[in-house]
Amino acid sequence: MSTVPLQPPPPNPSPAPPLWSAPPPKRRTGGIAFAVTGIVIAGSVGLLVVGYLALALGVPTVALGAALALLPLAVVLLTIRWVDRWEPEPRWALWFAFLWGAAVSVAFALVVDLGIQLAVAYAESGATLDEAMQAVVQAPIVEETAKGIGVLLIFAFSRSHFDGPVDGLVYGATVAAGFAFTENILYFGAALIEGGAEELGATFVVRGIFSPFAHVLFTACTGIAIGIGARRGGGAGVIGWFLLGLTGAILLHALWNGSLAFADDAIGLYFTVQVPIFIGFILVTVFLRREEVRVTRTRLAEYGAAGWFSPAEVQMLATPAGRRQARAWARQQTPPRTAEMRRLITDATHLAFTRQRLVTGRSGLRSSVDEDALLRAVVADRAALLG
Repeated sequence: MSTVPLQPPPPNPSPAPPLWSAPPPKRRTGGIAFAVTGIVIAGSVGLLVVGYLALALGVPTVALGAALALLPLAVVLLTIRWVDRWEPEPRWALWFAFLWGAAVSVAFALVVDLGIQLAVAYAESGATLDEAMQAVVQAPIVEETAKGIGVLLIFAFSRSHFDGPVDGLVYGATVAAGFAFTENILYFGAALIEGGAEELGATFVVRGIFSPFAHVLFTACTGIAIGIGARRGGGAGVIGWFLLGLTGAILLHALWNGSLAFADDAIGLYFTVQVPIFIGFILVTVFLRREEVRVTRTRLAEYGAAGWFSPAEVQMLATPAGRRQARAWARQQTPPRTAEMRRLITDATHLAFTRQRLVTGRSGLRSSVDEDALLRAVVADRAALLG
């Protein structure tokens, strides 16, 4: 049991005494300010990227490529949403992550690629960089660095929403989804121009069906590593975890591209190398989600022992089965109380992870204020639900 003291519950939480009906302390707004600024900047960069694609490929080709790229993007985003269901990340942070991947990371990769090509051509009188070298060395280093910086920025400016490896996985996967979306538009458009419908179909099968999660796998390494650093206390040590995760992302990206560039039997290598990597990623994701459930139940049980929740409420709020039953009960009420139940579950989950930050030493005054605000919110949510 934690040695961090818990606040006692109000003597009669429904109705709440005057202290608990007072307005809760203001939450941190720095993360939102960062996200708004970042979204505006990334959106502006995105317009430049769209303009570049339109000039390079033509507007009709870009439109067709975007329509096709939406299909694997939808599959990836639905999967990310499933991973993020237990403790959902704020929408503004996810929008920033997506736009960073779709715009800023792509622009960075394009600029670096152009710079390297010009440098090689200048140094060796019109020489060009070997395509295999670009795929196996340049692309993994440049692209994973660009994407990883976006995840690191989210941690730096929104630490209260970056509690552990699952959060890092979600943010990393969302950045990667944005990058893959724009890259797919480029690849699909180039395939249509160079080889017509047949080449476009083959490229869609490879990128849209066989490997829609490739970039997600790579950048998730960086995100998970940052999340581990956050779980272990944050601070400057997160940079070390970031570099470790980035190294893993680069190596995995290089292995993936190398298997496509040098393999004689691409289909056989796909099932012997890439499919096992994907299965391993699924297993890691399931393990991390179960760890989230464990943390939620452990921390809410502490509040339960202090009188904030009954044992039945802990079971309802901190287990998948309990949440399903709670939502079903809320839908059956007249009028339905689904929104109230969803709000109670969300606030209780955030409370559990705020408690986790306190217990693991990532407390400080801000986490204590967040805990106080969330305790008040839980009391208000319960009153609204039962009222």
